[in-house]
Amino acid sequence: MADVQEDPPADEEEEEVEEEQLETEGSETFELDAPAERSGHVAVVDGNVMYVWGGYKNAQTHGFFDLYLPRNEIWTYNMESGVWKKHVAGGNLHTSMSGSCGVCVDGILYLFGGHHARGNTNRIYRLSLRATTLVWEEMKELKGLPPSSKDKLGCWVHRNRLVFFGGYGYAPQGSHRGTFEYDESSSLGYDSPGRGWNNHIHVLDLETLTWSQPITHGNTPSPRAAHACATVGNRGYVFGGRFKLGPVGRSWHSFTPVSSDHIFLFGGDAWLYCVSKNEWRPFKHNHTESPRLWHTACSGPDGEVFVFGGCANNLLSHRRAAHSNELLVFSVQPKSLVRLCMETILQHREHLSSYWDCLPKHLLYSLKQRMSRVNTLGS
Repeated sequence: MADVQEDPPADEEEEEVEEEQLETEGSETFELDAPAERSGHVAVVDGNVMYVWGGYKNAQTHGFFDLYLPRNEIWTYNMESGVWKKHVAGGNLHTSMSGSCGVCVDGILYLFGGHHARGNTNRIYRLSLRATTLVWEEMKELKGLPPSSKDKLGCWVHRNRLVFFGGYGYAPQGSHRGTFEYDESSSLGYDSPGRGWNNHIHVLDLETLTWSQPITHGNTPSPRAAHACATVGNRGYVFGGRFKLGPVGRSWHSFTPVSSDHIFLFGGDAWLYCVSKNEWRPFKHNHTESPRLWHTACSGPDGEVFVFGGCANNLLSHRRAAHSNELLVFSVQPKSLVRLCMETILQHREHLSSYWDCLPKHLLYSLKQRMSRVNTLGS
């Protein structure tokens, strides 16, 4: 059964949550109008709204202490109006985490795995993003053999199935297809179970609520974590990742589908991968002074990619992490005719505003959303 966990006992877990709440809630003494800086968070898109959850930041000390962001806090970003809004979610999400894997399917956010104050987890939760009230629900009644407890894994979505690949965490308990490579540096004490990298593939069928491991063919990717996955058509793509002492090419980057034939790679520099030609080409952009790793990237409705948060220096160095809460926008695809018309109407709004009520309701709503963004920017 999938509700067999590799987490600490329940009573220890409850004590951890209580202590963690005091630490996270007490650290924010005033309301913010934008999310706090963070890395290792998740972000998904439903419609024209981006949802951000979790991750960690530096504690308010001068040492190398990390602070998980509150588990009940969810931020939304409206891609038309440019407005951030904080929401408080209920439910039974057991703790704050980083390195979790989050995907959105039909308006539902699925959250798997991650790392919390006491180690890794293999629990999975869901959150209906279109409900009046946001409530986390742990998915306990699952059949089949679940993945091992891990973080920094990747996920593809295909035909109502979640396909998880790789990650870094505890050795699997039971017979798992694939390879687990033990990290000798992970055992810091006699009681530590140690962790490592894997190349396991686990599929969760959202209709039957069953875990399975497919039989694969061809050259299997090496075990890895902090890689990035993208789905284009009926194919899943994986790029990069970390294994043992160094990154394989790169790690902690993002890999975002932007068309039926292109995937956008960002990790400081930016690239476009052409699926049909199997070719890379550099992508010129205006954010060359904003390097990022362990950020999130979401594709918007107008051919844009929204990169949020992440770290601007090397997380593995002996320097204090430079976490960010900056939002970077990349125009990857040409603007649509509707988008160009909207921008022209806003540019000449003093002369055209009297005609706005003649527009179809959905265009008028979109125009007013964009108008509020213009007012906020003061132009």
